[in-house]
Amino acid sequence: MAAAGPASAGGGRWEVVRRGRRPAGRPRDPPAAPIAATETLFELGFERAPRRGGREAAAAEAQQQRRQQPGKGSRKAAADGGTKPGRFRSLEEAMKAVSGAGCGMASAREGRSPSLGTALPCPLHVERGSQHVGAGKGLQPRPHTSQSRLSSQLNVADLQKELDKSQSMFPENPSVWVKDLAGGLNYKLQAPRSDPALSQHTHDYPYCLVGKELKNTIRLLLGKASGVLELFFDHCIYTMLQELDKTPGESLHGYRICIQAMLLEQPKIATANLSKYLELLRSHQNRPAKCLTILWALGQAGFTDLAEGLKVWLGVMLPVLGIKALSPYAVSYLDRLLTMHSNLTKGFGMIGPKDFFPLLDFAFMPNNSLSPSSDESCCGEQMGGSVRMGPEATGSTSPSLQEQLRRLYPRLKVLALGARPETTLHTYFPSFLSRATPSCPPAMKKELLTSMSQCLIVDPLSFSVWRQLYTKHLSQSSLLLNHLLESWDSSSRKARQALQETVHSFKVTNEELVAKGPGSQEDVAACDTACKLLLQKMKGRGFPWSRLLLIVLVFTAGFLIHDIWTHGSLQASISAHVLRSSGILPAWQHAWHKAAHFSLEGYRWLERTLPACCSHAVALLQPTLQPLWAKAAELALHVSKQCSTYFSWLGECLPWLLEWLQSRVPDAVLHVAECMRELLLFLLRSCLLPLLEHVAAALQRGWEHCVDACNGEVSWDCVREHLSSFTYSSWIYLRNTTLALKNWALAMISGH
Repeated sequence: MAAAGPASAGGGRWEVVRRGRRPAGRPRDPPAAPIAATETLFELGFERAPRRGGREAAAAEAQQQRRQQPGKGSRKAAADGGTKPGRFRSLEEAMKAVSGAGCGMASAREGRSPSLGTALPCPLHVERGSQHVGAGKGLQPRPHTSQSRLSSQLNVADLQKELDKSQSMFPENPSVWVKDLAGGLNYKLQAPRSDPALSQHTHDYPYCLVGKELKNTIRLLLGKASGVLELFFDHCIYTMLQELDKTPGESLHGYRICIQAMLLEQPKIATANLSKYLELLRSHQNRPAKCLTILWALGQAGFTDLAEGLKVWLGVMLPVLGIKALSPYAVSYLDRLLTMHSNLTKGFGMIGPKDFFPLLDFAFMPNNSLSPSSDESCCGEQMGGSVRMGPEATGSTSPSLQEQLRRLYPRLKVLALGARPETTLHTYFPSFLSRATPSCPPAMKKELLTSMSQCLIVDPLSFSVWRQLYTKHLSQSSLLLNHLLESWDSSSRKARQALQETVHSFKVTNEELVAKGPGSQEDVAACDTACKLLLQKMKGRGFPWSRLLLIVLVFTAGFLIHDIWTHGSLQASISAHVLRSSGILPAWQHAWHKAAHFSLEGYRWLERTLPACCSHAVALLQPTLQPLWAKAAELALHVSKQCSTYFSWLGECLPWLLEWLQSRVPDAVLHVAECMRELLLFLLRSCLLPLLEHVAAALQRGWEHCVDACNGEVSWDCVREHLSSFTYSSWIYLRNTTLALKNWALAMISGH
């Protein structure tokens, strides 16, 4: 990654993120040690079947078995020997069977799959082949009673008993407990394998099929073994990868359920050591099924916590975004993650410039691994179907991976800019500017120019960054200057002022570049032309009519006040003399008298005709209005009854609504609302109510004073006389105060 400039532009260093590869600013973590499988309860020989000692006992038992009649008996023994349940047609059917009959750990111990590392000689292993146990020794499967055949049909209570027994035998080894749980669940849930990413199911499948009682059992055991959950998570992933190597291997639903139960409570388990899983992905990059299994397991953390999901996507899925076999799942996972978490504030700070600009290149640059021409070849490549999530995974009408990522780009941009874009946008400006070349695709060019305009408007430090990069990015700067010229009318005044200073500095720089001689003369000429047009726009803003009108009004009002104050009254002022000499004042007085005369005549006419008209209207409309009034009263009564019903229903639902709001709204918001309530109550009690009391007392005293002034009888003439006296006294006081201030100002001026 090449730095864009030697200095930082306000607050933090910025650097250009180049196209085509992820930045190499961070040192690669050393490769982690391979995940090793640990011993389980079965490997330690829990409930080990008693054996006869020595080869003689084994030979004697084999001799006795040969003497028995072959045929029906041997077939019956073989039929009774296998305790492992057969495969169900679907996981739902298997889950119903387990919910009704349980998960048999005893049967898992007697007939365990080799993937769990069982070392016990059991009839199931003998039945699978004599080469596993006792090959060449003549051992035959022992007949099982009906009780042993039913040992796998346990309920959840039996599962809990077996887990309690495991805990009592190994109280200091919780890793044995959780591995017994995963092995028992996986042993019972035998169903046809799905694709590794479970693309045709919901995000919480298969954990959503687990019953409440079994969930409580799993959650309780994981809580007791919280110290070994990271190792258990590694064990589940490693065991699933082992099973994928076998043909046919067991289904992996039990391990998936344990992974989802773990990450639902502690999503940070998946992100504790992402570099180890990235190395694991690279070691299996030629095995897409294994890679998708790893990505699915790590991605479960994001459905609980958006920040952890973004860590998984940026740390594991973004590096493999260019691999055709894994790109569909990575894009679909990001789509589902951002759709589930509509509140993006929890993901602020997770995406920086080093992660954001590779995403921008993938979303807008043509001919990359996500473009339509590239991802058509990988649709439906994995495990008999597409790895995209949802029923729309396949089909020629589905959008390409690049189009899907482009739809997610606005939300990714919000996450990248964070809660305070006014302090971070200048760090993104260099990479935006370096990509805005004349040969840039139209969609990407539009996005880059819009983003750079946003940087300049929101973060003023972007102008200083632009000035530093101007001479090295002349062609890009000419595109940005022309874009600012086209969007001039929509820009803010503050941005125009900062842009004016920047354009002036660019003009000086252009003159220096022209004086130096040939070299990028076309780009310099294009930038100089754009700068001239912008300067013309800044100067030609039009005549300020509004400001001129305001100045005229203020000047006229000031002149009138000074004229009246100087001459003592309006009649003696120069303004009144000018108005009388020009005929405006007499015309105004004549119009005023006419308006007053006609207004008085209209009022008298209304006094004469209005009562008669009202009585006539009442006599005419009363027979019609009485039924309407009765109907209106009935309607109001009905509406009041309905409203009372709804109010009672709201009263019943209000506690539930408050409880729902308390569960959904964060505690901080509730605390702020409580503080606002206390503040409003304080203002009401301390300020508003005392103020109203004082106003009421003042009005009462004013009324009493008015009554006393009018000798106990308040009339309009008395009130008008007092108002005139009060107005005159106020005017005299104001005039005297103004004269005193004027004399003081003149004395100060003459004194100096």
